[in-house]
Amino acid sequence: MPLTLEDIAKHAGVSRATVSRVINGDINVRKQTRTRVLEVIQENNFQPNIAARSLAAGRTNVIGLIIPAGVSAIFTDPYFPYLIQSVSLACNAKDYSTMLWLAEPEFERRMMRQILHSGLLDGVIVSSMLMEDPIIQALYGSRKPFVLFGRHPKLDVNYIDAENVRGGYEATLHLMRLGHKRIATITGPQDMIAGYDRFEGYRRALVERGVAFQPELVAESDFSESGGYAAMRRLLLHRPTAIFVASDTMAEGAMRALRDAGLRVPQDVAIVGFDDMPHASRMNPPLTTIRQPTGQMGALAVNTLIDIIQNPGEHKRHIILPIELVIRESCGTLSMS
Repeated sequence: MPLTLEDIAKHAGVSRATVSRVINGDINVRKQTRTRVLEVIQENNFQPNIAARSLAAGRTNVIGLIIPAGVSAIFTDPYFPYLIQSVSLACNAKDYSTMLWLAEPEFERRMMRQILHSGLLDGVIVSSMLMEDPIIQALYGSRKPFVLFGRHPKLDVNYIDAENVRGGYEATLHLMRLGHKRIATITGPQDMIAGYDRFEGYRRALVERGVAFQPELVAESDFSESGGYAAMRRLLLHRPTAIFVASDTMAEGAMRALRDAGLRVPQDVAIVGFDDMPHASRMNPPLTTIRQPTGQMGALAVNTLIDIIQNPGEHKRHIILPIELVIRESCGTLSMS
């Protein structure tokens, strides 16, 4: 049987209350006593019960990361491992642990009440949610501190975001400067804020340069490689000369569809992606893309959430980080300004 606090107290020759104070970092315990208790804990590989500690201290030092995008997407889209790693590293640097909730979206939504009231989490980070996602509504109605990746169109909540509208705008404008007139786009889901905002940037660039918006040059997809492939196949019917794709993963699928159709990048169709994932520079040809600071966003979300946990208040944190156009070979060279 695992040791209890009473067992540790007996071995160390102190009271149960003293053991609890040592575990919870009470600075008023004498150094000699603290050393003796910690030696017993180490010798017996004692692991305090997290739930019990949370009741005693009011905190668990555990942050939940919820990605309501489906388990398969989390393991196939390189964006998510990169995001998970950045969040986990930032948590560890602050002596927090990360609890990743892996479940299909509908199951996660049914389990939301249990997640919020389990007593295991000090706060929650949510990524890739839908605009009307009930997970956000449940968090908003609770007292649990949380931070979103991406702004919310209706609720005043804490969020970290990138300049998605500007990114879509800069990508499209770059293609216009290359002389392209028939510029298509593969969007992300329009009920996700990142997909919506990047598409809005595309439209703004067209309006600013006096180019007519053509619905047939728009194909909505799901941020997956296979979705990018299918969307590109549909767009080929309308013969675009350039395309802005709202994620690098979809851009990879789009480039595969172009190769299968016997078309060359950038000679026949120029492409700009979004994210600047590590594999973007290794595509054939290397992908011109919009770089968003995913790693920085993960660390900033953690630090912001911990600040909210430690300093609760009514002030909401709205943080938007800049994007950058990274020019590689998938667009060719400039032909006009």
